[in-house]
Amino acid sequence: MNKRIAGISPSLTLGVTSKAKQMKADGIDVCSFAAGEPDFDTPDKIKEMAKEALMAGETKYAPVAGLAALRLAISKKLESENGLSYGPDQTLVSIGAKHSLFNIFMTICDEGEEVVIPAPYWLSYPEMVNVAGGVPVFVEGSEENDYKITADDLEAVITDKTVAVVINSPSNPIGIVYTGDELRALAEVAVRHDIYIVADEIYEKIIYDDAEHVSIGSLSCDIFNKTITVNGFSKAWSMTGWRLGYFAGPLDVVKGATALQSHSTSGATTFAQYGAIEALREDDGSVGKMLEAFAERRSYMYGRLSSMEGVTCVKPMGAFYMLPNISATGVGSLEFCEKLLEEAKVAAVPGAAFGCDKNIRLSYACSMENISEGLDRLEKFMGSL
Repeated sequence: MNKRIAGISPSLTLGVTSKAKQMKADGIDVCSFAAGEPDFDTPDKIKEMAKEALMAGETKYAPVAGLAALRLAISKKLESENGLSYGPDQTLVSIGAKHSLFNIFMTICDEGEEVVIPAPYWLSYPEMVNVAGGVPVFVEGSEENDYKITADDLEAVITDKTVAVVINSPSNPIGIVYTGDELRALAEVAVRHDIYIVADEIYEKIIYDDAEHVSIGSLSCDIFNKTITVNGFSKAWSMTGWRLGYFAGPLDVVKGATALQSHSTSGATTFAQYGAIEALREDDGSVGKMLEAFAERRSYMYGRLSSMEGVTCVKPMGAFYMLPNISATGVGSLEFCEKLLEEAKVAAVPGAAFGCDKNIRLSYACSMENISEGLDRLEKFMGSL
């Protein structure tokens, strides 16, 4: 077997989610905090547009880079909402933002070149870099600084082999949101060292309180020229199963990734892309309604975790995850989550998957009933430890 493939670790988040679903199917009462997808349906207007396209015979191959109308809509969206002036030819539609990221790392990483990944990190970043032949280099943010890294932290790990740094804001698994000043400081380091900034902005619309999403590429012309902006439709419009994402960036990167995609998946599903075009049209309020529900759940979960003995927790300002620190138990995250599922019938994702073994990840993309009961069980389980 190819050594790069043999070295891949299966996704722990998908694994825990699958196990929890199977236990439920077997009649076991499980409270799951594992899912990384909204528990809302895709808005009707999006489904109707895809249905119309399907019935109109839009069932043939789409252009590899995406429908021209969708690429134009993405270009306009990035200009009006994010302050990013990408032409349609600088965009590539892929089968989810995860696929976009894979294409990017395969395109910009050469054998042995390094990609800086702030920790805690989304668990797929390092696996993608490894498969591309690159080397993931982790830089840890401190809990005291809400797990954010600083410009000095980034500067300290850059070498002559560094080709990129990943910035995920709002982030998975912690929900941190970098301010414009914090992003500018990081970007200036990247520009000075002539490395790419891979900006994963998939959670941009899921943001709370007075936090503001800033696209790092909008901060200056020099920063824009080094930035590859990744986004998609899965989170904001609850379209996880539609598998549609995109990235925009320097033309040579887009051309290289498009060539790669032409030999792997070809274009994304044609009629699904018509749904994505509709998603980018005038907002029907569905995103705001979902955000209101997430905000209520976030407030409740943070209050419960903050008062729980043996737990510390950073308050997330975006996305729909919390990353409580359970190190006071003296138990590593893998063992903790195994015992929690076995004894309390609560599914959580071990922090070890995200580069932080002292934490566990809890998703509040689930009902308040599930959250309340699950936290009751977690608190009782903590007491038993």
